[in-house]
Amino acid sequence: MNTEVKPTESELEILQVLWKKEYTSVREVHEELAKNKDAGYTTTLKLMQIMYEKGLVERNTDAKTHLYKALVTREQAQKTALDKIIATVFKGSASDLVIQALGQHTTSEAEIDAIRKYLDQFNQSKK
Repeated sequence: MNTEVKPTESELEILQVLWKKEYTSVREVHEELAKNKDAGYTTTLKLMQIMYEKGLVERNTDAKTHLYKALVTREQAQKTALDKIIATVFKGSASDLVIQALGQHTTSEAEIDAIRKYLDQFNQSKK
């Protein structure tokens, strides 16, 4: 993935569908998206064509139906989105983001333990 390319919200919705399968048709993506929102098939098709041009997906044209595959991983998309949120909403402060997230949402003991474990590992790597 070109690291300069940042998926839009609609493109992220499509990527969510593509991450479930290796190759997926526009029709399959559209049907999955239609379960939760009102979007036309041609809109989905156009978005996927744009995503192909941006380098977010690859397209297999060997068969009659074009099949698409995500070129950006879930982790890359999460990092890009998080970087944008930290930079814009939290003015560059990762700690403000974490404090807000933990204070506004129900966090399970297992999630808190995972966070502690990560922080311990993070501190160990800094030494």
